[in-house]
Amino acid sequence: MKKVTRISERKTEHIKINLYQDVSSGIKTGLEKYRFVHEALPEMDLTDVDTSLDLFGKRLSSPILISSMTGGSEEGKLINIHLAQAAQECQIALGLGSQRAALESPDLSSTYEVRKYAPDTLIFANLGAIQLNNGLNLDDCNRVVDMIEADGLTLHLNPLQESLQQGGETNFRGLLKKIETVCKKLKVPVIVKEVGWGISEKTARILYNCGVSVIDVAGAGGTSWSQVEMYNSKDDYSRQMASEFKDWGIPTAASILNVKKADPGKLIFASGGINNGIEIAKSIALGATLVGSARLFLNDALVSAENVVSKIKFLKDQLSIAMFVTASSNLADLENKIYFNEDL
Repeated sequence: MKKVTRISERKTEHIKINLYQDVSSGIKTGLEKYRFVHEALPEMDLTDVDTSLDLFGKRLSSPILISSMTGGSEEGKLINIHLAQAAQECQIALGLGSQRAALESPDLSSTYEVRKYAPDTLIFANLGAIQLNNGLNLDDCNRVVDMIEADGLTLHLNPLQESLQQGGETNFRGLLKKIETVCKKLKVPVIVKEVGWGISEKTARILYNCGVSVIDVAGAGGTSWSQVEMYNSKDDYSRQMASEFKDWGIPTAASILNVKKADPGKLIFASGGINNGIEIAKSIALGATLVGSARLFLNDALVSAENVVSKIKFLKDQLSIAMFVTASSNLADLENKIYFNEDL
């Protein structure tokens, strides 16, 4: 069986596991510990709330990011088309799944090529950072960017997942230097993200110092990829090993604060267990610029773009109401409206 065939089959299996199995983390995001100061007299109308922002030369209607999900399979292609159509209609950002499969088999590039469905959308290409230690280089990074006419490149970090995955790639030695080279020479901004176990202050600092434009914290509290790998394991040893890491990781709220402390002037994307517009507002208040979710859109993306649009509009309306009742006319106003509740 060709390597690319195995990759495509694994991506299909990951979609099924996320749809039909309990892959939730054993810990919470930490966002539940935060509360907003409610303003009974906001002295504004709900229609005064402005959730829009400008990022990387694109105008977004709200700070919602459809996080990296899939590609490299027929199921992934359908999902990506629906997500792209919805992102275009709602004017939000879209991240695609790892494009490694398309580099190894150009026939699969069509499963990622969604620009024609989303000509004005902020779109992020995606590769596993570990692949820079396994033969991929700056030219390959440019290829995946060109493949989808991306506005940025996401390099994802997943050492725990690789450790638990059959045939996983665990040599992270010297990877920082290669990420730095990509940051310096790539024609678009570089985003580095975890896949669900969060970012420490130390890691954030060294990533920003090497030229990374954005860190997506992808904190613990949402989908646990150790659980995904548990269901994907072929033997009892591997299943037991993966199951022990269910409650591993740095919660999303703590990860946002870690990254903000590392460099308050840098951009932060927040993801990891984001389930509603109130949690989007909390993430923005803690320091994020965009707030992403993948699993939240997966079921709808399998059905239609219209279903995804409905979900996005619901989230945006929740965010708007949260801003209205905190007397926040724009996203920046949220910063001073949140507090930590030690009793929760």
